[in-house]
Amino acid sequence: MMDPKKVTKPGTKSRFPTDGTEVSYGLRSGLAVFERRRQDIRRIGFDASLRPELPELLRWAASQGVPCREETEKELTHRSESNQHEGLVLDVAPRRWLPAKELASFVAANPGLCVALDRVRNPQNIGAIIRSAAFFGAKVLILGAPAPHPGLPAFALRVAEGSAEHLVVSRTTDLADTLGRLKSSGVNVIGTDAHAKLDLQSMPSQASNVLVLGHEREGLSPRVKAQCNSLVAIHGSGALESLNVAVAAGVLFAELWRRSPALRAEAAATPSAGAAPRASSSASLQASQHRR
Repeated sequence: MMDPKKVTKPGTKSRFPTDGTEVSYGLRSGLAVFERRRQDIRRIGFDASLRPELPELLRWAASQGVPCREETEKELTHRSESNQHEGLVLDVAPRRWLPAKELASFVAANPGLCVALDRVRNPQNIGAIIRSAAFFGAKVLILGAPAPHPGLPAFALRVAEGSAEHLVVSRTTDLADTLGRLKSSGVNVIGTDAHAKLDLQSMPSQASNVLVLGHEREGLSPRVKAQCNSLVAIHGSGALESLNVAVAAGVLFAELWRRSPALRAEAAATPSAGAAPRASSSASLQASQHRR
């Protein structure tokens, strides 16, 4: 067994797998990957100053033979393509995505809050939305964007601070069609629109909702808007027309959380808020992947 104290020093050449991997960086993001799907970790690089904060990760890497080494600031920045790596950069296997055609059956078996993003592009916004969604008990994140779909940017995952590991994720190049199938299965689809007359407080609470957030400047596309059961707005002082999409998301998530006793009871029943439902969701997703 490798001794974790003998991790390769900066500048030492090592052979690392590079094909078919994604980069995850940031301390909390990296530790969340280790907690939720450590079997996907292919390579670990860390700053020497972080060693006291990573004992379990380093022991695991040593026991599993996963390449792990101290790296310089320059090396970490180069690999992450960011100076916000916080001293930890992982190469991981590609994220597993729930196929869009399986969303309806998954949500039926796991009722609760889903979040759909219609062409939201700013990684800072995406990461902040993911973090708020997980905090308020959302179960599914649906990314809608034209082909070729970019997936989740590494910087968005860094901003999310590990919360993406608590959500089942799906992506679609036709969000309107995906929402239409969810609506046909009985899921309530709520679109956000700065000019809508309704707000969430005036709507009845339902077991499963999809909250759809639109492009930073353009909002929801006409086709996506047509698939919504209702459109809601956040009504403020009127000094500005709208909020930043990530801020608006947090306000709406908090209101849906307040109005959903089932979500709060589910979180209260677990030692760590949302931990058990997320594990169940992850297991269901992996089973679905194996069946295919």
